[in-house]
Amino acid sequence: MRVVIVTESFPPDVNGVAHCALQTARHLVDRGHAPLVVAPATAASTGPDVPAPCPVVRVPSLPLPGYPQVRVALPSRRVATALTEHRADLVHLAGPFVLGVRGMAAAARLGIPAVAVYQTDLAGYARTYMGAGEAAAWRRIRSVHAAADLTLAPSSAALHDLEAHGVPRVRLWGRGVDTVRFRPEHRDEALRRELAPNGELIVGYVGRLAPEKQVELLAGVCGLNGVRVVVVGDGPSRPQLTEALPGAVFLGRRTGDELARIFASLDVFVHTGPFETFCQTVQEAMASGVPVVAPAAGGPLDLVAHGRTGLLVPPRDAAAVRDAVWALAADPALRAEFAAAGRSAVEGRTWAAVGDQLLAHYEDVLAARRTAVAA
Repeated sequence: MRVVIVTESFPPDVNGVAHCALQTARHLVDRGHAPLVVAPATAASTGPDVPAPCPVVRVPSLPLPGYPQVRVALPSRRVATALTEHRADLVHLAGPFVLGVRGMAAAARLGIPAVAVYQTDLAGYARTYMGAGEAAAWRRIRSVHAAADLTLAPSSAALHDLEAHGVPRVRLWGRGVDTVRFRPEHRDEALRRELAPNGELIVGYVGRLAPEKQVELLAGVCGLNGVRVVVVGDGPSRPQLTEALPGAVFLGRRTGDELARIFASLDVFVHTGPFETFCQTVQEAMASGVPVVAPAAGGPLDLVAHGRTGLLVPPRDAAAVRDAVWALAADPALRAEFAAAGRSAVEGRTWAAVGDQLLAHYEDVLAARRTAVAA
């Protein structure tokens, strides 16, 4: 199968869309298929150099004003050219919004089936950054995804949102996690002593430091006795957060085995953002044997079994976050119970298993197209 993956982001970018697109390309190659990636050009030193498993066509791009870590593709004929020259059987649109719109239009003109993967709560971002524009964002989402042969939603909450806003032909497709890289055995006592020299309970956040992530909700946790907050990631909110989270350790962006070591060395993982369509860092924490506190919204609703693998709290509620962390801090046995159950819950969610589910969705789309042509 010849597949063109048109993605809004790709390594060396570090985010969920980029990571999922990379894993999809890897799985296609592993199963003997021929993928090609089309992605925005990146700035120098965006992130770690990650070898691509297949050819990558870069489209000229510009940094998003006020958020230079995100780049937006400029108009280009390279998308249509890539589809034609690769002789694509199917187009995979990863988080389509700008480049993906052009990919969808090119696929429609060329009569190539398209699968659109919904990955970003753009409506939620519109509320966060503009205080309005949610309806316009949903119109954009609906117009792009309605043109696809199939839309894949990463969680039950995302699937419900898409269907409620009139997006047709939606099915569920989750995300995998590297259970070899992320595992409890990577816990590092030397690192723990470095991060918490007085033996504090280590509470970690991993992700972008941006307004929609609402990391400032950890302020109350910073005030707890015997607790050290560790923040991993970077983004436009870092200067404000260093003031809002007194005593927190900011490690900046970390990836690969180093990130896995940090995850496994935490005592509690907290995710604060309410706009996650999936939330990969929750899975990585669970795979690392770390109990999770997360908002009862979006992707975490599927990932965290409240009272079994972690605790779900009301979104945007700093006091609830603080109280949940304090409850876990006071009960080592409960933390150990959640940690073991979390690891067990994700052990079967490998990228290989999830990738095979994606291939089954591809086959369904291709079969439907063949049936339509025959009719």
